[in-house]
Amino acid sequence: MYYKLYIDSVFFVQFVMNLYLLSITGKILKCTATHGRILSGALLGAGMICLVILFPVCNLRIRLAIGVIPVSMCMIRAAFVIRQPRLLFKGSMVMGACGFLMGGVVLWLSGRFAWFGERQYDIWTVAFSGYIGYRFFRFLVRKLHQEKTDDLRPVRIPVGEKNIRLNAFVDTGNHLCEPVNGAPVCLVSERAAGDFQEFFLPEKYHAIPYRSIGKKSGILDAYELPELIIEDTYREICCKRVIVAICNTGISQDSLYQMILHPQLMEN
Repeated sequence: MYYKLYIDSVFFVQFVMNLYLLSITGKILKCTATHGRILSGALLGAGMICLVILFPVCNLRIRLAIGVIPVSMCMIRAAFVIRQPRLLFKGSMVMGACGFLMGGVVLWLSGRFAWFGERQYDIWTVAFSGYIGYRFFRFLVRKLHQEKTDDLRPVRIPVGEKNIRLNAFVDTGNHLCEPVNGAPVCLVSERAAGDFQEFFLPEKYHAIPYRSIGKKSGILDAYELPELIIEDTYREICCKRVIVAICNTGISQDSLYQMILHPQLMEN
């Protein structure tokens, strides 16, 4: 019995599988790698498997059984820059286990759904497109996260002999102002405001009207702080008599920041 193998199809299928296997193995081993190194490792593994198949020695199954560990070790070495033989072998075992599970899933789907077994090349094309889409989505999320991080500023609020430190987000869309004198108003979470509540005196109270999505209007309780210091990249901005409204809208407990700064304060 003879089997006809199309080497380009084998290369593509192995390449797509290697992309997933390297990503899963990296998560399990808690190793990091750039997109370029993952890509190069997958290409290297696919090329080496094709060479193992084409090499005219022994039975094909024996060649694959012997070559799978060196191939996976080379992939891990290229993707995660691991040099220790023990860690390379461990990573190879993890990748082998992941490959075994992935192969089992593919076989189960092939037996379960006839169309899956008949058009496996198309399925791997979809899998490759899904992987690229997933990576692109993660890139966009990280880019947005980085931009948000770039807009964060450390803030100090002097309270007696100590300083209360917060992370503040510079929101250019924050146009909240005190209705009487037009002073800019910052927002602080209720949890963070508890650290300097001694400034919340009746004579320093302000009622700040606001509008938000899902709620036509409302009133925020705000108080005047004697001083607020913003640590910018190359300077410190000292703001006197800053009005801070207590509001949890848009500031979750897991957020990177506890305060939303009015952009006008950055112009001092």
